[in-house]
Amino acid sequence: MRNEPIDFIGVDYSIDNRSAEERLLPLAQERRIGVVSYFPFSTGTLFQRTSGIPLPLAAEVDATTWAQFFLKFVVSHPAVTVVRAGTTPATHMLENNGGGIRRVPDEAMRTRMAAVVHALPGRAWK
Repeated sequence: MRNEPIDFIGVDYSIDNRSAEERLLPLAQERRIGVVSYFPFSTGTLFQRTSGIPLPLAAEVDATTWAQFFLKFVVSHPAVTVVRAGTTPATHMLENNGGGIRRVPDEAMRTRMAAVVHALPGRAWK
């Protein structure tokens, strides 16, 4: 990325897998390289961790579901160009669209959102 003319990169990036924020995303921003974010739901593990837990901050981020909450976090990173959220049911696709509309979280809200996920039971923080 530092030495070659690259147009896009793909990264595994989600609210509970933020290691790309350390070096990859800042470098992509600096070099004006597009970023495709894969696995914004951590291959489904985020939904297991949030099962039965009410959605916090919903009104503040204009999200009605956990999927929208997770997507808004990823979409709002200034280096991210595209988010690829794989799904099978059409209803999930329509739900996911809500992750890219209305308010976009600013850095302060992103910090609060990450803290919510960090406090969830289950998977270790990355």
